[in-house]
Amino acid sequence: MFSLCYLPTAGRLTITIIKARNLKAMDITGASGGYPYVKVSLMCDGRRLKKRKTSTKRNTLNPVYNEAIVFDVPPESIDQISLLIAVMDYDRVGHNEVIGVCRVGSEAESLGRDHWSEMLTYPRKPIAHWHPLVEVWSALCTRCFKLKIHLIKVL
Repeated sequence: MFSLCYLPTAGRLTITIIKARNLKAMDITGASGGYPYVKVSLMCDGRRLKKRKTSTKRNTLNPVYNEAIVFDVPPESIDQISLLIAVMDYDRVGHNEVIGVCRVGSEAESLGRDHWSEMLTYPRKPIAHWHPLVEVWSALCTRCFKLKIHLIKVL
């Protein structure tokens, strides 16, 4: 769950990462609680402009963060940007793993677009919603499928 709040006069976009629940255990045994953190990327035209992350929570699959992340976004740019939210599992030995992702913005799908629209409709008011996480392979397959369709149309 996270909230979005936009202050157009200040050009400030705030995403408050509130909490997550029932995260997938990324350890091979599935026994440990995990070390989740959230990485938020400010995106424009498929490029990452800025990124920020929360603190890492220890031994939990139901972390509570209540951490605000602020991006400067001028009102004339707010329609071109989106936020990519990735819930990660910190790994001291290997690479950090992506538990799941979601996206919000005017070009996001369903709930991500609706949440963004609601934030813009009610400026200066934090709007909180739960978002389901999409596994990375699923997100990549969808993106590849859309790319193949685009290439077929172009050819």
